[in-house]
Amino acid sequence: MWGRLIGGVMALGVVSLTLACFSERSATGPAAGSCDTSLDPGQFGSVIIAIQGFAFVPTPVHVPVGGKVSWVNCEPDGTPAHTTTADGGLWGSTPLEPGASFTVTFASAGTFSYHCEPHPSMTAQVIVDP
Repeated sequence: MWGRLIGGVMALGVVSLTLACFSERSATGPAAGSCDTSLDPGQFGSVIIAIQGFAFVPTPVHVPVGGKVSWVNCEPDGTPAHTTTADGGLWGSTPLEPGASFTVTFASAGTFSYHCEPHPSMTAQVIVDP
């Protein structure tokens, strides 16, 4: 196991005030809103966005050109699946069941709005800085 998402969000290799980094060896971390999901090594270096409470947390997020964003469904078992779908069609995940994840690498600067297909009130933004 490479890491665990705890407290809803985690960044591996990316530092942000709204993100916390914990390894599976960490004994502490925010208890409320935790997400006990293993991370794939391909997500290392990603800014992690939790899908939790029918929302994308945090939003917006900033990444540099070439940066990765990974969405992790932290909803409890039995919650309907969510997607992360770019408003302009740049990316679109398959339905993400609780515990599933999806990663996008951003090749150009810009502001990218996205939503959840089955739950269109779920909206957010990724801002890719030059």
